[in-house]
Amino acid sequence: MAAGVKTIVGLSVCLACGFLLSILSCALYGNWWPLVVVFTYAFAPLPNAIFGRYVSSDPLADVSSSVADFGRFLTSILIVSGFGLPLVLAHSGIITTAAMLMSVGGGLLVYGTIIVYSTLFRAQSDF
Repeated sequence: MAAGVKTIVGLSVCLACGFLLSILSCALYGNWWPLVVVFTYAFAPLPNAIFGRYVSSDPLADVSSSVADFGRFLTSILIVSGFGLPLVLAHSGIITTAAMLMSVGGGLLVYGTIIVYSTLFRAQSDF
């Protein structure tokens, strides 16, 4: 149980650092456009959560649901826009390069935390 608590604490610290970097990318440079990326953090897991229940529970079935595929497609759009939006804003001169790097770094931490959390706790529930 102690390893589970350490894992949760470590993941929450990574998540907090990711959100801190995203907010600091806005606050330090006086431009709040990178804050739009934070909304993609919140909305990215939602399509998989909503449409994920349409996936077949049989591991040997080679049937793929078009509804579940659409959920994965929406999730990929949100993840790509979470990384691409700061790049486009920096390229157009709306935000600085440092703000873009902080926003992308925060996105990496947040998305990485979500992926590690779902991987670790899905593997533990299988046993």
